[in-house]
Amino acid sequence: MAVMSSSSFLRCFLLLLLLDASRAFELQEATIDSIQHAFAAGNLTSRELVELYLDRIRSLNELLLAVIEVNPAALQEADAADRERLSGRGGCLHGVPVLLKDNIATHGGDGLNTTAGSFALLGSSAPRDAGVVRRLRRAGAVVLGKANMAEWANFRSFVAPSSWSARGGQARNPYVLSASPCGSSSGSAISAAANLAAVTLGTETDGSIICPSHLNSVVGIKPTVGLTSRAGVIPVSPRQDTIGPLCRTVSDAVQVLDVIVGFDKDDAAATRAALKYIPAGGYKQFLKVNGLKGKRIGILRRFFDFSSTDSSYKNAVFEGHFGTMRQKGAILIDDLEVANSSIILDVTQSGEAVALLAEFKLALNSYLSDLSSSPVKSLADVIEFNNQHSAEERLDEFGQPIFLAAENTSGIGATERSAIARMSQLSKQGLEKLMVEKRLDAVVAANSNAATIFAIGGYPAISVPAGYGGDGIPFGLCFGGLRGSEPKLIEMAYGFEQATLVRKPPSFRE
Repeated sequence: MAVMSSSSFLRCFLLLLLLDASRAFELQEATIDSIQHAFAAGNLTSRELVELYLDRIRSLNELLLAVIEVNPAALQEADAADRERLSGRGGCLHGVPVLLKDNIATHGGDGLNTTAGSFALLGSSAPRDAGVVRRLRRAGAVVLGKANMAEWANFRSFVAPSSWSARGGQARNPYVLSASPCGSSSGSAISAAANLAAVTLGTETDGSIICPSHLNSVVGIKPTVGLTSRAGVIPVSPRQDTIGPLCRTVSDAVQVLDVIVGFDKDDAAATRAALKYIPAGGYKQFLKVNGLKGKRIGILRRFFDFSSTDSSYKNAVFEGHFGTMRQKGAILIDDLEVANSSIILDVTQSGEAVALLAEFKLALNSYLSDLSSSPVKSLADVIEFNNQHSAEERLDEFGQPIFLAAENTSGIGATERSAIARMSQLSKQGLEKLMVEKRLDAVVAANSNAATIFAIGGYPAISVPAGYGGDGIPFGLCFGGLRGSEPKLIEMAYGFEQATLVRKPPSFRE
């Protein structure tokens, strides 16, 4: 019988240690696929994963103020997912923790608040989960908690920071703590960037997914309006509001999108109209490494004009990216401009401001009246609450002029209808005409500079990390297209991401 030498035994022991380490789950930059692989291999349970994220939130949230509260039932939900997995249930989001922006309602009995960052709604109770939350729960996802946000989706004050809320405080950019993380889905983007959750959800009316995505170096998908249900989401404008994922990779964001799209009887008109855009077989099939090949992409040059001190550096980075896209087979049509873009970007001239004020009052009053219980039942009540709690809501500092202007509206009258018609015409004669005439599959713009163009037309957009400035602040590349063009946008965004692999974890620089 052969006897193993001490040196051979040591080598075998070290090899076993290495093999065991290779099977260990790595939380940093974990993807949905790596999480599901760890579940399947028996190296991780949902409970363990939730505990890891809760530990990370406890260690970092005092610094970042990204999470407004955690779900007291998160561990129980994780345990339930673990039991289901043993019985054979699965799916891409099964057992995966998700952070929700604090304007996305969860059922009042679950112990979580939904407040849009305001003390006015603290203790209110929603009669049911938001439509997207119902879909997440059906997929087996674990609701980890609520992410901080710009209070009332940045629709209360002109001067309040776009990532501040009375309940959550001033959220901070994890790359450069003194830099703006943007909003209003600030906490969602920060949490994804800083690995506080596997995936997050945000909302957008005008820039609120795309802007925090680029400034926090994450992938954000702003879906076509109606593709995802807005039911149970504290609204600004049913005409422009949309709900989408903010994740660390295009693949993760697309897998979340697959789960949350579809018809909802509580948002019937919009979700029924958008059903025609959902492809058979879902969106994951469009994650193609060669997704840029043959795509006609228009460069909106006015949206690559940087005023920062490192503008020449950023321009050089984007030119490098354009070269990479060409190498991957994309056909770039340069120096394009959306007609009347200066008018579109001016919310007064375009009519957006007039329309949003009236739409906000109507939609918010409807949402509040549907709550099972709430300290406030109307916009007028919220205004009065702020007057009575001016210190907590920092009313003397930030005021509430947008609220007051909205309360002064009287529904959708001739002025509002004219404003809405003007935006529709601007969209048709602007992006739609350009896309058709130039036979484009998409347009690209830096950061969130073209967000309003996509917002007023209900168009989709995807932001992908594109680089980091000399100061360390991230910037992004935004792919946008016509309604229902998510399949092509996903192909291009994924192809770009895989060709560049820009994203890196945050450094938490002062």
